[in-house]
Amino acid sequence: QVQLVESGGGLVQAGGSLRLSCAASGRTLSTYAVGWFRQAPGKERDFVAAISQFGGNTYYADSVKGRFTISRDNGKNTVYLQMNSLKPEDTAVYYCAADAHIGVITARGGDYWGQGTQVTVSS
Repeated sequence: QVQLVESGGGLVQAGGSLRLSCAASGRTLSTYAVGWFRQAPGKERDFVAAISQFGGNTYYADSVKGRFTISRDNGKNTVYLQMNSLKPEDTAVYYCAADAHIGVITARGGDYWGQGTQVTVSS
């Protein structure tokens, strides 16, 4: 079993950048594909990005392509989400999720979730 903790959220102006981190403990993160999801108030949780166990494959929602980059450092047991050119519509709670299969991540999330970190983008 793996425990996930997100960090790096905050308040930023439109056009700014943030880097989110998803730190794992309990098991080595290289066992898992990891994804980022977000949920805005009153809306469903949406897929944002995913990365395979050793980073060879990445996937992005159309709404963030070209602005967000997912990466991982298995030596640090951490996955990152670099978010550039932020827009007010990116405002949400961001969650990371882990699963042994990246297809599960992109379809519905994973077996393991963090508690989320708030990202607020002001206009």
